[in-house]
Amino acid sequence: MTTQTALAQARAGDDEAFRALTEPHRRELQVHCYRILGSLQDAEDAVQETLLSAWRGLSGFEERASLRAWLYRIATNRCLNALRDSGRRQRLMEATGGLTDAPEPSRRPEPIWLQPFPDELLEGLPDRAAGPDARYETKEAVGLAFVSGLQRMPPRQRAVLVLRDVLGFRAVEVAAMLETSEASVNSALQRARVALEAAPERGPGGTVPESPAQRRLLDRFAEAMETGEIDTVVELLAEDAWIRMPPEPLEYNGRPAIGAFMRSRPLWRDGGGEGPRLVPARANGQPAFAYYLPDPQADVWRIGGLFVLTLAGEEIAAITRFGEGGWLPWFGLPRTLPG
Repeated sequence: MTTQTALAQARAGDDEAFRALTEPHRRELQVHCYRILGSLQDAEDAVQETLLSAWRGLSGFEERASLRAWLYRIATNRCLNALRDSGRRQRLMEATGGLTDAPEPSRRPEPIWLQPFPDELLEGLPDRAAGPDARYETKEAVGLAFVSGLQRMPPRQRAVLVLRDVLGFRAVEVAAMLETSEASVNSALQRARVALEAAPERGPGGTVPESPAQRRLLDRFAEAMETGEIDTVVELLAEDAWIRMPPEPLEYNGRPAIGAFMRSRPLWRDGGGEGPRLVPARANGQPAFAYYLPDPQADVWRIGGLFVLTLAGEEIAAITRFGEGGWLPWFGLPRTLPG
């Protein structure tokens, strides 16, 4: 079936033809919405709303731009609408509680709502040729440093940066998507680039372990975490490493500060003992470990969250901890492990 035939049939109400038109774009729209929203749950909602809006509005699609560009236009504006509901985001962050007994942090940034993104959803992502203005590769633009930096920008700026520097749409195309002028797009892009460079998370990009030494580093990290050997964990860190726990506005920098923070947590028993049980995972193009905690009422271990590691050579440059949340179903991880 040709695109024109499928388009004609979809306009006539053929939902199978509509799915044939839109399904090749669904996965990349999900990643796009995740970059802007920082939440896998919210991204999935935005994609569903995008497809519903496209189905209802297909008769008005005038083919002045490609179907893909038209879908990106709808998806981007759905994301911006979601971000305008700032009250909902604030309620979600407040519901996470707070670490009231933690040591004084190295930095207290503005809290951001951020969830991890499973690498499985990046597999098979259509290899779209980016436009000539694109600055980032697909996986780099889903790394935690990049996505965290986006969440610290005003919504319009982050949308412009993704559309221009990640997807490579031309300024005139982005202006049409956002119903604004090219001058406004170029101004927003310049401010967004400056903001991204100034984001506190900027540093080494996420990377898969590429060498036996890096794989041994991950093995040692997992073993030390499970046995509660905090000193060993600290030795594996870069001197200027960070630990972050979005949306908690607490960040610890450097080996002494991170060690002091870890020793303050009941998660570990310093000097050897029983720590959490770890299961390897992958998130945001980076190595990760789901961690499980013993249930005092049953002979099982329940998931507590996810550690995502940023590697710099043969050291750990950052640990980002995500509490158990709505992201779990997408990772295919069990909620419990046998005791």
